[in-house]
Amino acid sequence: MENNQIIYRSTRSRHITATASDAILQGIAPDGGLFVPERFPEFTESYEWLSRQTYQQVALKIMGMLLTDFTQEELKHCIDSAYDSKFDIPEITRLKKADHAWYLELFHGTTIAFKDMALSILPHLMTTAARKRGVKDEIVILTATSGDTGKAAMAGFADVPGTKIIVFYPKGGVSAVQEKQMLTQRGENVHLVGIHGNFDDAQTAVKRLFGDEDLAERMAAGGMRFSSANSINIGRLVPQIVYYFYAYGQMVKAGEVRPGGYINVCVPTGNFGNILAAFYAKKMGLPIENLLCASNENKVLVDFFQTGVYDRNRAFILTSSPSMDILISSNLERLVYEITDQNPDETNAFMKELAETGTYKITPEMRANLKEYGFYGDYASEAMTSDEIRKVYEDTGYVLDPHTAVASNVYRRYLGQIEDQEKTVIASTASPYKFARSVVTSIRPQLAEQDGGALSDDALIDMLADLSGVAMPRAIREIRNAPILHDTVVDVPDMKKEVMRWLGIGHDSVS
Repeated sequence: MENNQIIYRSTRSRHITATASDAILQGIAPDGGLFVPERFPEFTESYEWLSRQTYQQVALKIMGMLLTDFTQEELKHCIDSAYDSKFDIPEITRLKKADHAWYLELFHGTTIAFKDMALSILPHLMTTAARKRGVKDEIVILTATSGDTGKAAMAGFADVPGTKIIVFYPKGGVSAVQEKQMLTQRGENVHLVGIHGNFDDAQTAVKRLFGDEDLAERMAAGGMRFSSANSINIGRLVPQIVYYFYAYGQMVKAGEVRPGGYINVCVPTGNFGNILAAFYAKKMGLPIENLLCASNENKVLVDFFQTGVYDRNRAFILTSSPSMDILISSNLERLVYEITDQNPDETNAFMKELAETGTYKITPEMRANLKEYGFYGDYASEAMTSDEIRKVYEDTGYVLDPHTAVASNVYRRYLGQIEDQEKTVIASTASPYKFARSVVTSIRPQLAEQDGGALSDDALIDMLADLSGVAMPRAIREIRNAPILHDTVVDVPDMKKEVMRWLGIGHDSVS
């Protein structure tokens, strides 16, 4: 085996390993653990070199270091197929300096949210992996969404040969635009299902379906196998590492940081995948000093970083930043694995305790590791989030969506508490157009409250276009008159039955 080969291991077992392509196809390890690289390759190019590269060139370099059983030709095909005219700017993502930070705009793709950065390429990685491994089964993507992953995954996999995709989302728990984007998604192989429950209910049930032996047998008999498009799939996570390297190169290019100088990264965080990608970039040698984890009022992660206790036993709060309305942050398991010094037995014990009691407490040594890695957690209330949208707009004319505003507010207050001179990149995770009602209400409440607050979403979007001076994204224009194509809603206990019904594998003996 070549020295540069990266093998992936389960966070819960010493004995389960996979190549990159196997890990991508499986999505989740057979023991319920998540695949992680056995080691992190070191980025050895100069930062001047990084500053001269296109997004696609950076992607080829970084992904090639981690997905080592893909050839450069295979990766280049995947990258070129993903990062093309589907994005509304040629550079794919853009850094925008406003107020006190640099905002990394990750919302220029098909669904105007950061999930496009990874979900545009995942279908190509997955079909290439299947071809490499001689897999003949149809791949069924099963995923839960808190708002953005669903549409991005549906758009990515729509009519991709050899695949089907089933997305579950909390009915009433996403924004109007997020729901309309999903309800209007075309594709013969696409199925959207609302559930009576919240995102954690959907995600927990989806994980259970992955481990359902009866369902696996039925699918195998039908020539199908499950995989995941959530960020639990390492094929989702690796492409996210890329944009932190690209952002750093752009900071060097702009003269905002000297080559090799440190930056901070602040990320609005729900399922913990986006900030974990920044941590992985740091493990590969990118000069990131501090990792600021910003949460909304569902602040389970903030409490974890501040106390060492993860406790999901609390009220679930619906906020204006719905993609962060999460109490079970799946990707945190990968960080727990790192701070146990890659001990799968300890990690498994923590995850077992979480499943059984809803809580666990890490050791003092693990907390010391968190501090050494530079993690910091804080949250923004709904009022703080709204005030931040208004303040940044009034001071700079720049418009933030509620998720990005959470991070911006957390960073603003961090600067008031801690003397830190490093330049900071804030992950701007969604276009404000996805959350026009919240954004217009924050900037111009008197406008949003016309007609007793009964203005349509389309009217608010038009107002936002006038306020921002930014052209309405293609994604918004396209859904305005698009027909509704999905209308299925089920109770959580009926999710398995619905999966089998749509796949045509029978539901006469559902357990």
